[in-house]
Amino acid sequence: MIKRILCGGLAALFVFAAHAQSMEAEVKKSVESALGKIFVGKRIKVDAVREASLPGLYEASIGGDVLYTDKKVTYILIGEAYDTKSGVNLTEERRKKFTQAQFSTLPFDLAVKQVRGNGKRVLVTFEDPNCGYCKKLARELLGFSDITVYTFLLPILSADSVEKSKGIWCARDRAKAWNDWMIDGIEPPAGKCDMPLDKFRELGAKFRINGTPALYFPDGTLIPGYIRAAEIEQALGKAANSR
Repeated sequence: MIKRILCGGLAALFVFAAHAQSMEAEVKKSVESALGKIFVGKRIKVDAVREASLPGLYEASIGGDVLYTDKKVTYILIGEAYDTKSGVNLTEERRKKFTQAQFSTLPFDLAVKQVRGNGKRVLVTFEDPNCGYCKKLARELLGFSDITVYTFLLPILSADSVEKSKGIWCARDRAKAWNDWMIDGIEPPAGKCDMPLDKFRELGAKFRINGTPALYFPDGTLIPGYIRAAEIEQALGKAANSR
């Protein structure tokens, strides 16, 4: 009898889970369709959909953004949601969880990789080789030890940025070519290989990177713009403590 009840309960649980997944998939499809009508000419891919902690609503994650909708996708709400009792920004919490989960799925093979010391700490940057603040950041990072830095090239400033990115990407030692240019001003030779520029741009668009540099930490924190070494150390420490 007990075995029969347990089996029946598990079966009901599986049916409920399957229904929930089906509903989330349906909402995801409807949100993508609705966004296509709102932002004409743009194909916006929704990364994930789940029931929100807000009653009657679903949340959809798009890159580092979170938006809300009802089950029938009659309305789409874009903005911050707060818990009035605790004052907690619920949207920001979910945004960080989504970006934290996305960190481990980054295409690291498309990055310029630098390892210093044991490389235990990890930092991701999005940079344009002609960006002045990116060059300042490169100098700041020289003082860091026991770190792995993955730099995704995002040449958005000019056609020359694309050419320099190609030279760095096609170099035998990408990390050296990157630092030679960013720190010492030694121009990379002309690139003679295929550079996955479209993939670089798609990645930048996915994370809504509108300017360089941008720094991305393993706990999901995404900081736009240049910050000093002390702030980077603080963010790395916070990311390590969140694991």
